[in-house]
Amino acid sequence: MKKIIFTEKAPAPIGPYSQAVLSGNTLYTSGQIAINPENNELVTGNIEDETRQVMENMKSVLEAAGMDFENVIKATIFISDMNDFARINAIYGAYFNEKTAPARETVQVACLPKNVNVEISMIAVK
Repeated sequence: MKKIIFTEKAPAPIGPYSQAVLSGNTLYTSGQIAINPENNELVTGNIEDETRQVMENMKSVLEAAGMDFENVIKATIFISDMNDFARINAIYGAYFNEKTAPARETVQVACLPKNVNVEISMIAVK
C-alpha cells in the first residue's frame, strides 16, 4: 500500500510523478530543485541560495509526511559542477546532525532539469 505525499509548501510536480511516496514506514522523495513554491520561480542567485531552497523544499515534503531530517537514511545529490561540492555540502550539512547524518552519494551530471546546479532526493523512515 502506498500513500502519495503532497504539500503546497514545495514545488508541485510538473509531470507524472509525486513529491513523495510513503510505503509502509518508508518515504521515497522525488528530487527537489530550487523552485520557490510561493512564486514558482527558480532561485538562482548563487549555489548557496539554490541549495538552501532545495533543502527547504525537502524539509516541507518531509514535514508533509510527518517526518524531519532525523528520519532521513539516504540522500542523493546531483550537481552540475563538482567544484561546487564544498559550498553545497556546507548548506546541506547544516540541516543534519553530523553524528546521525544519512548515507549519501554526490554525483556530477551533465544536465539537470531547468538547467539548475543541484537536485537532491532522499529516503526516510519513521
